[in-house]
Amino acid sequence: MPRISGVIIAFNEEKYIGQCIRSLQRVADEIVVVDSLSTDNTPGICRDLGVKYYEQEFLGYIEQKNFALEKASYDHVISLDADEALSEELIDSILKVRDNWEYDAYIFNRLNRFCGHWLRYTNYYPDRKLRMWNRKKGRWGGVNPHDKVIMEKDAVSAWLKGDLLHWMCDSFEEHLETINNFTTIAAREAFLKGTPCSAWKVFYKPTWRFIQNYFVKKGILGGHMGFVVSYQDAFSCFQKYAKLRHLILEARKGGE
Repeated sequence: MPRISGVIIAFNEEKYIGQCIRSLQRVADEIVVVDSLSTDNTPGICRDLGVKYYEQEFLGYIEQKNFALEKASYDHVISLDADEALSEELIDSILKVRDNWEYDAYIFNRLNRFCGHWLRYTNYYPDRKLRMWNRKKGRWGGVNPHDKVIMEKDAVSAWLKGDLLHWMCDSFEEHLETINNFTTIAAREAFLKGTPCSAWKVFYKPTWRFIQNYFVKKGILGGHMGFVVSYQDAFSCFQKYAKLRHLILEARKGGE
């Protein structure tokens, strides 16, 4: 039976990090928290719960998570954000895997809570995430802020029953602030990679995102909140490409 490290990155997460740690304590042999210099009670909660606590100035989502991964004592890891927690069913699934670890990685369904509502429709469910794996076979990659675990080509993954619970936001204001921050990062990263963005893309990408969320992914069945989430996701998409288009045009002006 392999020993497991639970790994968390955090910044000002006093509201949720306690439940995150306590859920991991039921399946992991150690908990590692890398804190981006929180100014709230996050450090105190971590120390009270007996985790291995490190402070590190924020390096970027991918970089911070890989830094945290290196602090783990064991190769088999479960990586969560501080505003996530394991459901009871997922805990049971993980405990069974511990007795018979067959695959290189395991994928969870993530269930997002948006302004007091669990989202079981739109692109936000099942929102599958690879969060438990052998770190010898994979590391964090992707494009900030949309990090993901990149496994080696020969790695084999399996899906586990149960939900990874995610407290996405508590208010519309908080969500709009997150959209603004994340789309700024995403646009800058895309610009640095030389990603093209026409005026047409600024229009059709958000339009398709709304259609996908509301109709294809059945957001329409979620009533008022299904429409709100579909619209907000489309707005986030618009912000990303509008900002990217702006960066491209500004760079062209500078080159003239």
